[in-house]
Amino acid sequence: MLVQVRAAGLDRGTWHLMTGTPSVVRLAIGLRRPRNPVPGRDVAGIVAAVGSAVTTLSVGDEVYGVAPGSFAEYAVTRADKLARKPASLSFEEAAVVPISGLTALQALTAGGVKAGQRVLIIGASGGVGSYAVQLAKALGAEVTGVASGPKLDLVRSLGADHVIDYTSEDFAETADRFDVILDIAGNPSLSRLRRALTSTGTAVITGGEDGRGPTGGMNRQLRGLILSVFVRQRFPFFLSSESGTDLERLTGLIEAGSVVPSLDRTYPLDETQDAMRRLASGAVRGKLAITIASA
Repeated sequence: MLVQVRAAGLDRGTWHLMTGTPSVVRLAIGLRRPRNPVPGRDVAGIVAAVGSAVTTLSVGDEVYGVAPGSFAEYAVTRADKLARKPASLSFEEAAVVPISGLTALQALTAGGVKAGQRVLIIGASGGVGSYAVQLAKALGAEVTGVASGPKLDLVRSLGADHVIDYTSEDFAETADRFDVILDIAGNPSLSRLRRALTSTGTAVITGGEDGRGPTGGMNRQLRGLILSVFVRQRFPFFLSSESGTDLERLTGLIEAGSVVPSLDRTYPLDETQDAMRRLASGAVRGKLAITIASA
């Protein structure tokens, strides 16, 4: 499918693909340089053309989803990576949902989150975290969000029942124990995660690494998977997928008012470099969007 891009979201994964870190990602995108030199994955726009096998979407449909090279006027992707854009959202708001929203939804599913459980979200003010807080609340969980002091107001506004300022308090040293931990940011050791879990709790690691070394963030996931064989606590290996079906689930939650995109700022396409610098600085509350002028 060919999508006329109206807006693109800026996620941490795009930064990793641009910098080629961790080294293992180069096996997929190109050893010395990216095979696709145009960055961007999140997309929201209008269907401009469809292949002969596409039956679910038509030219003129407003869509959102995942399209490699979305920082451009047009991008090509598969129909099963798109869904119809929620009517209540602008293109900019819709563009910041797919990658982060899918990661949050699928990570909570991997953790088996249920109503009444206590859930800790490390990195609750970022792209994935801002959706994870809302989705966990929609599932009926009691949510504690971890972020820096200046961002705690955002975490509370997303619906978190409790907040922890990681600059002054260690979540692993509190008296609280959690059924599920979603580790998006920081880089806590497995032993710290275990101390904060209940005896049969689950920790899902989705990020939080500095990207160094050949495997970057995957080393804790691999060690956690092995550890799960010997202890009652679970550390499932997690990788998100680009699923149009899950996007439709998110659409339903958005239209029901259970999930609202947290859009920090928008940048025009020619200021993408400034947006990337802001993302790398850690100052973003929620997500950033890149706007593409319509023809």
